[in-house]
Amino acid sequence: MIKEFKKFALRGNVLELAVAVILGLAFNAVVQSFANDILMALIGGLLGEPNFAVLSFRVGEAVISYGAFINTVVNFLLVAFALFLIVKAFNRLSGAEDEPPKLAECPFCKTSVPVNATKCPACTSQLAGQAA
Repeated sequence: MIKEFKKFALRGNVLELAVAVILGLAFNAVVQSFANDILMALIGGLLGEPNFAVLSFRVGEAVISYGAFINTVVNFLLVAFALFLIVKAFNRLSGAEDEPPKLAECPFCKTSVPVNATKCPACTSQLAGQAA
């Protein structure tokens, strides 16, 4: 059983997954801090302290705390926006901006295909000027 566990624990994909999870948790702290300490502070400075936690209403004996839900949704939107800004900045710095693939038209079926394709994926025709 120890051999099986060692084989399982030391497989490459398990180790890569563990590293990804740990980096994800660390990155989550960065995103949360950016959202809460910077974006929420800016919103608080412009609109006053935005806290909806006290909003609620009663239905019989039950208390519906819809303000806590609003706080959670606002926090989610701020974290998502912060993540968007961070990923966009990283992509710009790393030169990973999305370039649309260069396409050509298949002369047989008029489907758009990558310019370096040797066969049309739609009609399977051999494209002119390309090696088989």
